[in-house]
Amino acid sequence: MADHSIQGKTVLIAGGAKNLGGLIARDLAAHGARAIAIHYNSDAARADAEATVAAVQKAGAQAAAFQGDLRSAAAMTRLYDEAQAALGQFDIAINTVGKVLKKPIAEVTEAEYDEMSDVNAKTAFFFLQEAGRRLRDNGKICTLVTSLLGAFTPCYAAYAGTKAPVEHYTRAAAKEFGARGISVTAVGPGPMDTPFFYPAEGADAVAYHKTAAALSAFSRTGLTDIEDVAPFIRFLVSEGWWITGQTLLINGGYTTR
Repeated sequence: MADHSIQGKTVLIAGGAKNLGGLIARDLAAHGARAIAIHYNSDAARADAEATVAAVQKAGAQAAAFQGDLRSAAAMTRLYDEAQAALGQFDIAINTVGKVLKKPIAEVTEAEYDEMSDVNAKTAFFFLQEAGRRLRDNGKICTLVTSLLGAFTPCYAAYAGTKAPVEHYTRAAAKEFGARGISVTAVGPGPMDTPFFYPAEGADAVAYHKTAAALSAFSRTGLTDIEDVAPFIRFLVSEGWWITGQTLLINGGYTTR
């Protein structure tokens, strides 16, 4: 029977330097991962990546950081090549890369649309492609999307719209990789209390989101706490291996679909 624990597993986390990605890296290291590859996008995140590597190593796992703009298939291949050469073949691949834009459809430029599509959809597609080629049998793949996929909300067409294809990529990959025991899931958190959330929102919108969920009063800020999301992802890439082809939407740390 396949081993579905975290113990001894090798993990790749795209966008793993900080925020939820950095917490996931620390969480998996604390639960026995053997090695974790931490991807980060730009020099601005280098210090965060180095801090996450140090935290993972302190927890007893191997770790290394890898920089790359993943908006091309070649860059994704290079990330997997470099990370695998350094740490070995992967058992778990987690993609937290994303970019948010809050803007009415009538105001979105072609350049903005192209960038959103590249970061949110194209990156996810080629991340899944490389993971399917490279993971060991019985591996686990998880991609971060957004709870807006289940919402009826204005001004997020370019964001949620370019995350939406990942639901289909997840279903297709689950069918195609399932014969090797590989599970594929996507997780869509609600607005999270991280620097990723605040720049796109005005004060009124922040105040609304902090009270919008039925369970807002039970979270630290009213937003989704990343400390509640990380264990859910840990479950999906270990004991929850039998969940595959699904997108699970989370708000306030609790699943809503």
